[in-house]
Formats: sequence, structure tokens, C-alpha cells
Amino acid sequence: MPSPYRALFAAPGSKGFSVAGFLGRLPLSMMGIGVVTMISQLTGRYGLAGALSATIALSAAVAGPQVSRLVDQYGQRRVLRPATLISLAAAALLLCAAHYGWPDWVLFAACVGIGCVPSVGAMIRARWAALYRGTPQLHTAYSFESVVDEVCFIFGPIISIGLSTAWFPEAGPLLAACFLAAGVFSLTAQRATEPAPHPRERRGGGTAMRSRGLQVLVATFVATGAIFGAVDVVTVAFAEEEGHKAAASIVLAVYAAGSCVAGMVYGLLHFAGPPERRWLLGVCAMAVSMIPLLLVGNLPFLAVALFVAGLSIAPTMITTMSLIEEHVPRAQLTEGMTWVSTGLAAGVALGSSAAGWVIDAAGARAGYGVPAVAGAVAVAVGFLGFRRLKRPAPGRGGSVEQHSERKERHVA
Repeated sequence: MPSPYRALFAAPGSKGFSVAGFLGRLPLSMMGIGVVTMISQLTGRYGLAGALSATIALSAAVAGPQVSRLVDQYGQRRVLRPATLISLAAAALLLCAAHYGWPDWVLFAACVGIGCVPSVGAMIRARWAALYRGTPQLHTAYSFESVVDEVCFIFGPIISIGLSTAWFPEAGPLLAACFLAAGVFSLTAQRATEPAPHPRERRGGGTAMRSRGLQVLVATFVATGAIFGAVDVVTVAFAEEEGHKAAASIVLAVYAAGSCVAGMVYGLLHFAGPPERRWLLGVCAMAVSMIPLLLVGNLPFLAVALFVAGLSIAPTMITTMSLIEEHVPRAQLTEGMTWVSTGLAAGVALGSSAAGWVIDAAGARAGYGVPAVAGAVAVAVGFLGFRRLKRPAPGRGGSVEQHSERKERHVA
């Protein structure tokens, strides 16, 4: 590992919460596809499988920010453990209901409960922020976390699908639940690196979404999520049209690998100037990278095009986390990060649904028009909201304020 990344782990406890965070994040990429694989194998009803997966995503989009808001107020240990127990109990109910053929409404109710799963990625980033706030190491830490996200999305679906098809149908979701339990309970046992809670009576009420800058970021990432959701669905359909459906997982892994490589390199660089310009450039790059997909003629060309498209993902996500620090109060940092993930999840649901409709109507090649349109929408929202991003609200706990605080303390 390059020295800037090695230096991150000089802080006591950083290795421990990083490992716990990796385990706790794997279910994000395993549960949805695992449920689809399980239900399709047990019942043959792909419509039901897709609806259950969408229910989990939408439930997490609703519950996730509320869980993170409670974390900011009461601390990670007091909130994450009960929330995780609810999610695990719901997962157990889903597995039993699927195995024994219980009514469909039980399956949907269980999927709603699974949505209480906490945003482990936001919890880990909050710990890095508490360790390295106002220092260049925080940029490297956010880059490392983006790489970990991509690694989860490269290997998680492969593990989940492989177990459910080679062992027994419930194996994928079952292992995802085990990873969640191990990751969250290990993380919450590490009290030394837990960020201090900020009770509302001392900080005032309200939600992080009152920040106008955060509103722009979330709205943009709804469109960005539509890119991701559409690319996943259309790539599977395109591979099937080419007669190599199994190759879709490899092609999508190449897409994530492009983001992983870019994130590693981006973390080694240090930039001067305002981050909002880099963020807007990244959003534009993501949109432009969707255009070559409209011209794909075979799977090798598609893999190359997706690798190039993936190069803009991690840098944009890293810069987004820096902007959240500037536009969200320090006492609501975890909630702010989770809102961006919520926007992304909602976009994935919209993009996958729209892509499926276009594929049914006009074929897989036409389906790549959906991520192209979503990219154009993301750019439009980014330009319209750019002025809000240039003006961090006063009193925020962001990186600009933190740098100045460190200088003042140094002078004193």
C-alpha cells in the first residue's frame, strides 16, 4: 500500500474499525441481489424477486437518514446495535418465509424491516473525520473508503450469487446477515474511536437536509444513482442478447475496478482550490462517459467503455464527502453522508426501472440511452445548484472552517 495510505493506519484503532467497516458494508452489495437469486430459485417469480429487492432499497432510503440522525444525537453504539437487531430479525423472518412458502405479504414486511440496516460507510467516514478533521489525511481516508466501497461491489454480488446457486438458495442473504452482525457489533465495541454524540438540546433541532448545499448534492446523486441502476440492468440484458449472460458480472466488475483504480490514485493527490469545481467536473465526466455506451457493438468494447466510465466515479464521490463537511453542521455529519447515499439508492431504483421498461420496448442497445439521459440531468442539476455549493453556510463544521481553526490554534 502506498505510504499515504499506510500513514492513515498509524492512528490507534484505525485498523480495527476499518476491518469492521468492510465486513459491515458487504451486505449492501449482497442482500438485494441475494434476495433476487433466492426468490427466483425458490419460486421462479422474477417479478416478485425484483419487487422485494426494490422494497429493501426504498425502505433503507427512508430509514437510513433517520438512523444516522439518531447516531449523531446519541452515538453509534446506542443506536446501531438496536437498529441492526431489527434488521437481522427481519432477515431471519424473510429466510423462513421464503423457505416455507409463507404468504407474499410476509416477505414484503420482512424486507421493510431489513431496510433498518445502518449506513456503515457513513459511520466509518465519521470516524475518519473525527481522527483527521482539517488535515490532508482526511482526503486520503475518504479515497480509501471509496476504494473499499468498490471492492465490496466487485466481490459481494459474486459471493452472494455463487453461494445461492452452488449451495442452497438462502445462503447468499444468510451470509450477508452474518457479515452485518459481525461488522456492526465489532465496530460498536470499539469505543475509543467513536465520534462524540451531539445531543439536540445543545445543538438545536432540524435535519441536515436544511442545508441548501446538501440539497444540491442529494438531488444530483439521485440522477447519478439512475446512471448506476440503469447500467447494471442494461449490461445484463446486453450480455444476454450477445449470448453470454454470465459475462455480465465480469463486465460490471470491470466498471467497479475502474472506479477502484481512480480512487486509489486520487487519494495520493492533493489539490488546491475549491472542491466544488472538481465536483462539477467529475459529474460532467460521468455524464460524458455514458455517450460511448450508445455505440457498443460487443462485450469487449463494452468492458473497455465501462472501465473508462468508472474512472470518474470514485473521485466524484470523494469530493462529495469533502463538500458535505463544508455544508453540514459537524453535529449532523453522519446524517448528511447518509442522505447522499439515500439519494443514490433512490436513483438506482428509478434508473433500473426505467432501463427495464426501455429494454422491453426497444432492446438492450437502446437501454443505454437511460444512463445517458440521467447523466445529462445530473449535469443540469449540478450547474443550477453550483452557486449554493460555493457558499458554505456560516458555523458549519466543514473542512474550510476546520483548516482555519487549526491555524488559529497553531498561532495561539
